[in-house]
Amino acid sequence: MATIAKRESGRWQAKIRRKGYRAQSKTFTTKAAAQKWIREIETKMDQSTFKSTEAAEKQMMDDAFENYFIEKLTKKKSAKNIRYKINHLKKVFAGLSLLDVNIQIIREFKAYRLEQVKGDTVRKEMSLIQRMFTYAMNEWQIYLPNGNPVSPVSFPAKGKQRDRRFNEGEEERLLSHAKKYQGIIHDLIVLAVEAGMRRGEMVNSRDEKEIEKHGYACMCWENFNVNNSTIFLEDTKNGESRTVPLSSRAKQIILEQPRKLQGPIFEIRGDSVGQAFRRVTKRAGIENLRFHDLRHEATSRLFEKGLQMMEVSAITGHKDLASLKRYTHLRPEDLAKKLA
Repeated sequence: MATIAKRESGRWQAKIRRKGYRAQSKTFTTKAAAQKWIREIETKMDQSTFKSTEAAEKQMMDDAFENYFIEKLTKKKSAKNIRYKINHLKKVFAGLSLLDVNIQIIREFKAYRLEQVKGDTVRKEMSLIQRMFTYAMNEWQIYLPNGNPVSPVSFPAKGKQRDRRFNEGEEERLLSHAKKYQGIIHDLIVLAVEAGMRRGEMVNSRDEKEIEKHGYACMCWENFNVNNSTIFLEDTKNGESRTVPLSSRAKQIILEQPRKLQGPIFEIRGDSVGQAFRRVTKRAGIENLRFHDLRHEATSRLFEKGLQMMEVSAITGHKDLASLKRYTHLRPEDLAKKLA
């Protein structure tokens, strides 16, 4: 049974009640639009193809992002970074329901963001939105008549991967200024180049609550084996543990640190490392060098020493060979010497 009633606002409210279905209602500006909607819905009910969009209409985008983060993303190691993106997206899509967001809105979002940030950032944001919609459709059983609105929209082209390595004389200048800067930034730079570890594997980046729940993810004294010249990492970025072999220089750097029975070997937070590194590179007159580039340098040197792909993967912790390949920026001049 279908009814149409005019409301005090002048809009027309259509209602459909039928056995086997939840009551459906929607408001329109004209009576003709209400009648058309009733015909469409009743036809689908007659053909047993009707699916309600009520849940999609009620689920607001900001709530959907928040619920998705809580249910799916809080345990990820990059949760802090994802939280920042989620908070931004909640503001951008505030006031819209899942049903409101269509292909055109996603295209407008893409164009708007490309005016503000790089394409790689927009790719990550669009991917996050797409995954949220997929999760809502699969886990929350929210019906979207046109499917995931992000899927048909092309993502910005991938940016060129960084291949920054030390230029001639830069390593010496960097280490010299790091020594003058004092602190432990010098030792961390040496260790990064020698062992190829991530910053989050060398120093603690977790807050007290995360440490209490998951423990440390960085190098700890109790996992340092001085006899075997190895350091065991219990929890790495890709979710797996690994044992890192240490060169004699890397081992010596660790032995020079104030010894404790347990806990982090380096008493400095990850964000402080980044700040110190930026100051040192500026004083050394070195441009466009990031701390993570030291991992590129270390990985490339392992290949230049003749190690095979699987051997390097075991040391650096790259989970798949495709991601490892982009770090192998071998110097043409070194390859030329081998061909001579």
